[in-house]
Amino acid sequence: MSFNVSSIRKIKADLVCPVTSPPISNGVVTLDGLGRIIAIDHMEDHDPSTLEEYKGVLIPGFINTHCHLELSHMKGVAPTGTGLLPFIRTVVSQRAAQPEQIAKAIDVAEKEMIEVGIVAVGDISNRTDTIPQKDLGNLRYYTFAECFDFLQDDRAENALVEYLPAYDQLVPAGGGRKSLVPHAPYSVSATLFQLLRERMSGEVKTISIHNQETLDENRLFLDQSGGIIAFYKNLGYSISPDLPQGKTAIHYAIKHMDAHHRTLFVHNTQTSQADIQAANSWSDQVYWATCPNANLYIENRLPDYQVFIREGARMTIGTDSLTSNWQLSILEEMKTIYRLNSWIPFETLLEWATINGAFALGFDSDLGSLDVGKSPGLVLLLDLDPKSLMLHAGVSAHRLI
Repeated sequence: MSFNVSSIRKIKADLVCPVTSPPISNGVVTLDGLGRIIAIDHMEDHDPSTLEEYKGVLIPGFINTHCHLELSHMKGVAPTGTGLLPFIRTVVSQRAAQPEQIAKAIDVAEKEMIEVGIVAVGDISNRTDTIPQKDLGNLRYYTFAECFDFLQDDRAENALVEYLPAYDQLVPAGGGRKSLVPHAPYSVSATLFQLLRERMSGEVKTISIHNQETLDENRLFLDQSGGIIAFYKNLGYSISPDLPQGKTAIHYAIKHMDAHHRTLFVHNTQTSQADIQAANSWSDQVYWATCPNANLYIENRLPDYQVFIREGARMTIGTDSLTSNWQLSILEEMKTIYRLNSWIPFETLLEWATINGAFALGFDSDLGSLDVGKSPGLVLLLDLDPKSLMLHAGVSAHRLI
């Protein structure tokens, strides 16, 4: 393959972090005209006059594994610190808006993600509002058309029909993908789980599911207690006495899901070491998404990252929505984790924010690391000391490619 020499870019930074190999001081990333990496080496191997030189740390583009882009118009609507169930009530009761308002907010939110270095998004869709934006191909999306039936087996068929439009009308652009997925253990009946398994049989996909985001979720499955029962009663639904008891919520989920697919468990603030071990024993395709700012926004709680690291869990990072966050930035999520868990090395957080997310969404052949042949995007982290790599509040992300 030949390249137009004039289109080749050689980008040098104080530190280049390929993610899949050790960092390179005064490294150079050489790209062709399509943004594909053709070499990674040292400044000494190049004529200085051919280099674009930057002060900062060069990394691949971020992977946001969990977002609700369709809720962008609700920024600031939900109060902080209410807990998950009151938060859900706010979303359900106040999400209605004019189509033009929704579309504008989606466009602004996507631009924000692009500016702060995000190149791919795992996006939850209950409706079709995000389809026109995704058709533009500005970001690579894995769209999760999410289904739920409030644990009512007799509603499962209708629930699937209700949420199919967000799936069937989507033709993924720019290498994107899509899956029909369950919302959460506390909101999906065994029948709906079965219908979704049947629909998603065949080729390996990523299946996203909200998991153990609140204590009430585990209590529901441990002994049928907690606030979810009253929440459903107010909606006119009762919980079947046949619902499995005695184990935490994730056990109900893995009982009814297909271990053949990649499974992305999202939030996990109430997930224990035993839960992680159970999931990892069930499948070797398990990934975990943490959305720290959203967890603090809603419930003032973070996962116990120590147990995830101890168990070798493949952690990824998401932003959740602007309804439950102040911004859509993976760097800000990394900074929040680091501020409250400064024992976690920068290199580990970078893996969570890039290559792990790429593997979770099946985009790893092209995204997630600075490797020859990939087109992962290039992000420059400014005001990050290349020696200490301390993620202080002033560190910012600037997308170069």
